[in-house]
Amino acid sequence: MMVGIIGKYRQFCFHHLYKTIKSNWFSSKAEELKRTCLYDFHVAEGAKMVPFAGWEMPVQYKSGIIKEHLHVRKEVGIFDVSHMLQTRVDGKDRKKFMESLVVLDVEDLKPNQGSLTVFTNEKGGIIDDLIVSNTSEGYLYVVSNAGCADKDMAHMKAKEAEFQKNGSDVKLTTIKTALLAVQGPSMKKVLQPGLDFDLNSLHFMTTISAKVFGAEGCRVTRCGYTGEDGVEISIPSNCAVDVLSSLMSSPKAPVQLIGLGARDSLRLEAGLCLYGNDIDETTTPVEANLTWLVSKGRRAKADFPGGEIILQQIKSKPTKRRVGFTSTGIPVRGHAKIYSQDGKELIGEVTSGCPSPSLNINVSMGYVKTAYAKNATKVKIEVRQKMIDADVTKLPFVPSNYFIPS
Repeated sequence: MMVGIIGKYRQFCFHHLYKTIKSNWFSSKAEELKRTCLYDFHVAEGAKMVPFAGWEMPVQYKSGIIKEHLHVRKEVGIFDVSHMLQTRVDGKDRKKFMESLVVLDVEDLKPNQGSLTVFTNEKGGIIDDLIVSNTSEGYLYVVSNAGCADKDMAHMKAKEAEFQKNGSDVKLTTIKTALLAVQGPSMKKVLQPGLDFDLNSLHFMTTISAKVFGAEGCRVTRCGYTGEDGVEISIPSNCAVDVLSSLMSSPKAPVQLIGLGARDSLRLEAGLCLYGNDIDETTTPVEANLTWLVSKGRRAKADFPGGEIILQQIKSKPTKRRVGFTSTGIPVRGHAKIYSQDGKELIGEVTSGCPSPSLNINVSMGYVKTAYAKNATKVKIEVRQKMIDADVTKLPFVPSNYFIPS
């Protein structure tokens, strides 16, 4: 069985993943591609570099995507995510400013607490997903997607100018540091020896300013994009190689570098959205099954972009929902059409899909008419002009292991 899934996965990755990366994020002029401060480190480790969101990024290393994927689930892997947009928001009106852009109750965040949220437009569509943290140092720390960096910054800068014109105190600053994601059940073993605080005190979606393997001025946030326990570490660029080298040489557990390929399959198993595939400006948080992002306090105020439409969908249900699917046989890809079990009614479309290295079945997600969104509903998905049997499945496909004390 494992040999079969490896074969399917390799074929899928080389013919679909690279195509997806290039079609969504490709820059035709190589000289325009940016490089993170860890580029030379990746090349020395045998990384295959590809264009992604205007950057030259590692898609995989020598061991290959499937082994990288399984290593994160079993041990610990490190992702270079320095291409993501990191922003600092200062000023006494910083929380009010951020609440004018997102559905999160920023005022309710405790010191050093963060949350996933979304920028929304006036139609309730998702401009991007992001994490907002309320640091104890008196500023908001915001991390959003590399593929939306220019759009996000323009969106925030326009609102900043509006606030400042009205006399409000708010200031945006781009944080130009390296960003490493350390993910997997052995994360704590390899990271704790290099920290000046106890990781047991850092719960899921909390953040702290810290020293990491001697590097001053780092920020450690317990979060990630794999479903496993993990952290993201913002590190001064001149210290990034030293910190990464210390992690890679840990005697506590085997550590591997992980590329974009396994990052995508890991997040899909975890039921997490990829912006531009599973969510975009034509989908609302309710349709995307992300209603929980809309804080109760914000629902009562109804003062966020697209609030009227989003709140109406919460009340009366949307016409479509994002759901998961499991299937066997030919792997399901994005844009595949979804039909009712009898094959007569077109009910939706797949947005992401791949063979699951952890489960040895095919997993995918997409949008279907709300009447077909119930778990265990039988559907058919058209792949290569063939109808594949699939089941609507509860997300995530693989149980999450976030560090949430009881």
